[in-house]
Amino acid sequence: MRAGQTLRIARWETLRSVGSVDRRTTIALVAVLVFVAGLVPVLLTTTPTPGAGLYRVGVDASSPYAAVIQEDPELQAVDPDLPLEPGSMDVRVVGTAVYVPDTEKGRAAAGALREAIITHNDAVMTQEDDQAAAFPVSVTLRYLPQAAPDIAGVGTGTDGTGPDTGAAGDGSDTGAAGTGGDGDGESGQPSAEPDGGTGAAGGPIPSAPIGGILGTTQTGTPSAIAPPFPLRSLLLAFLFLLPFNVVIQAYGSSVIAERINRRGEPLLVSPATRADIVIGKALPYFLGSIAITTVIAIGIGGGLLSIAAVAPIAALFMAATFVAGMLARSYKELTFVTVTISVTLTGYAFIPAVFAEVHPIAAISPLTLVVNDLQSVAVSPGEFVFATLPVTLAAAVLFSLGIGIYREEDMFTQRPLPQKAIDALAAPLRSRLHVGLWTALFIPFVLVLELFAVATLYILPVSLSIPVLLGVVALIEEVAKSVHVFAGFNRARFPRTVRTGLVLGVISGVGFFLAEKLLVITQLVGLPDLEIGQAAFAPEVLGVTPAVLLLAPLVLHTTTAAISAVGAQRSRIAYVMALGVASLVHLAYNLAVVMTLA
Repeated sequence: MRAGQTLRIARWETLRSVGSVDRRTTIALVAVLVFVAGLVPVLLTTTPTPGAGLYRVGVDASSPYAAVIQEDPELQAVDPDLPLEPGSMDVRVVGTAVYVPDTEKGRAAAGALREAIITHNDAVMTQEDDQAAAFPVSVTLRYLPQAAPDIAGVGTGTDGTGPDTGAAGDGSDTGAAGTGGDGDGESGQPSAEPDGGTGAAGGPIPSAPIGGILGTTQTGTPSAIAPPFPLRSLLLAFLFLLPFNVVIQAYGSSVIAERINRRGEPLLVSPATRADIVIGKALPYFLGSIAITTVIAIGIGGGLLSIAAVAPIAALFMAATFVAGMLARSYKELTFVTVTISVTLTGYAFIPAVFAEVHPIAAISPLTLVVNDLQSVAVSPGEFVFATLPVTLAAAVLFSLGIGIYREEDMFTQRPLPQKAIDALAAPLRSRLHVGLWTALFIPFVLVLELFAVATLYILPVSLSIPVLLGVVALIEEVAKSVHVFAGFNRARFPRTVRTGLVLGVISGVGFFLAEKLLVITQLVGLPDLEIGQAAFAPEVLGVTPAVLLLAPLVLHTTTAAISAVGAQRSRIAYVMALGVASLVHLAYNLAVVMTLA
């Protein structure tokens, strides 16, 4: 790649794109930017309350409960004379009795009312001079990895996530149950009176423990302890992803326009290389994404960490869109693919970040770094590399695959998308050794997909999640080791013989084995400390000798890759069947290792 040629093409692409933007596109872009700009100050100055006014409580204005209901955003005071039925009222308060209909929402509303009363009582108790008498029970909760043992003074529940607390004394119980006496047949439920102590929360607890969730503590009274959830920071982090959807639409349209209108033909005969052309055309859109990211970061209080964390996501959005633009046959097909890309990558970035303060699985998402940056939580170099390196490498590999088919026979022909995908996989296979090289280059995709599988399945019971995960891992790895081998045979890059299949299978297996050692970076964030993380990333390191550690997985990968390659040299159906057999062998190995060494 030559910098001069690349910058010249980037400048031309910028001038062309700006001049070709029509009024409708301009209006849409401005609307998105205005929406984002308007949303930022709202999130910065207000606390998001998704359940505002969710429950309607019938209460008289003179009732001591009226102030409680007014303070809680989830509760809405309504006329107590309204009927106690869905749509009119969810809970009725009469005197010291609370009447609850026998419905799911009614019970939920009663629970919300009780929590509001506890919060109100706590606020009153915090005004007392003798805080030790007001709150006789104090709990210290320390966040630890799930596999860690109990620590003296900190009890954990059966799921390892909650504190064991003692019972409160000196009148810390709620009011007694009351029964309605208004003659309307409604059943009374236990009520709490505003002047009764609850033995609940004490001082305020920070919304985000300083220094991250693991290894830190929260201290307070029992009801004050709650898993932190950085809703505002998550919404602010999500703002970084919104502009990417507009940018990739413009970029994808530019790529496919060169193919449909044959505008890219002059570039192919120019002195510029294919890498110069592709990178030069992508550079303005990438820099535009970074510029928008920088503006958002400045607006919401983020720093360089936020920008650096989001940059790989922008690159992956664009790389996937570039490949889609090279494969799609029409604007309609491109739109479908880009929407799929947007949803998939947004899910990968956003969903794990939801657990930024409660689970180490969040470390796989670059958006978690943004959440930490917005909350002034320190991020180690290892955590930064773990979150960004797989995404960055995946973007580089996708661009490389796209460059492989940036040629006349692929750009200007209306071939089906699967056929072009095979062309892209076969293009870089110029020798047998390139099979092993590209198998190694697929490791970022393997890592990203396996991390996403862990993030998706970890909420299931271990007895179910581990077998399912091992099957998913086996299939992902076997496809990565064999799909380009099939493409090479399909495009006559290699002779169709069993011997060639065996040789290519061994080369692919060795390449995968060597690159797989990069998964050691999962140790940086403690994922192998989780049972499901051990199953996905460290099944071979649980108490085995170094010789077995090296030889067993090497034999596995070469054997299964050879099985798939032998099927690939025959036909598509034979490849699919052989891939299934290889995946089952891989799954059996994984299950044996986990069951034997667990």
